[in-house]
Amino acid sequence: MILKHNYWWFKSVIKESVCDDIVNYAKTLKDEMATTGKIDDFSDINIEDINVKDLKKTRDSNVTFINKSWIYELIIPYIDLANKNADWNFDWDFLEECQFTKYKKGQHYDWHQDSFDEPYNKPNDPKEHGKVRKLSVTLNLSDPKDYTGGELEFDFNDGGPIADSKRYLCKDILPKGSMVVFPSHVWHRVKPVTSGERNSLVIWNLGYPFK
Repeated sequence: MILKHNYWWFKSVIKESVCDDIVNYAKTLKDEMATTGKIDDFSDINIEDINVKDLKKTRDSNVTFINKSWIYELIIPYIDLANKNADWNFDWDFLEECQFTKYKKGQHYDWHQDSFDEPYNKPNDPKEHGKVRKLSVTLNLSDPKDYTGGELEFDFNDGGPIADSKRYLCKDILPKGSMVVFPSHVWHRVKPVTSGERNSLVIWNLGYPFK
C-alpha cells in the first residue's frame, strides 16, 4: 500500500497528570507476559505449550488491558484527526481494549506489524468479527528522562525490515503525553530499554477489510 504519510503524530496533547492517572490505575491491575500474534492472554492455552525463551527473543514486556470510556474519549479525536490529515481516510468503527505496556531494562519488542493476514474470526463478538486492524495508536506515558533506550522505530519498507531500508526513530518527538497514529500494517519495533522503565498505551482500531 502506497501512503503519502506513514504516521501522524501529536506532541504533548495529553496532560502529564492524566498520563500519571492512567499509569497509576493500570498498575493496580494484574499484568501478564506479553505474547505475539492473535494470542491476547494465556486463558485459553497451556503455558507449557509456549516456548517462553523463544517468545522473549521477539517480545519481552508486561501488559495490562484496560477498557475505560474516558480514555477512549480522550484519544478518539486524535485518531480521527490523524486519519484525515494523513489522507488515509480509513473506515473504522471499533477500538480494541487499550493495552498498557511496561518495558523495563532489557525488554523490547522486535520488528512486527499489528495487522494480521486475515480478519478476526469471532462469530460471538459482532463488534470484532470479520474485521481487521486498520490504525494503531501509541501514547507515551513516560517522561523520556525516566528511561533510556526503548525507542519506537518505524521501517517503511512494505516487504519488511531490511538493513538499508528507510527507518524513522520516534524518540525525539515523543515527550510524555505525545501520541503517534499509523496504519497497522506499517513495520515498527520498540528497541531495548537500557535503564529505567518506559510505559505506553496502545490501541488498535478495527474496520471491515479494505475493498
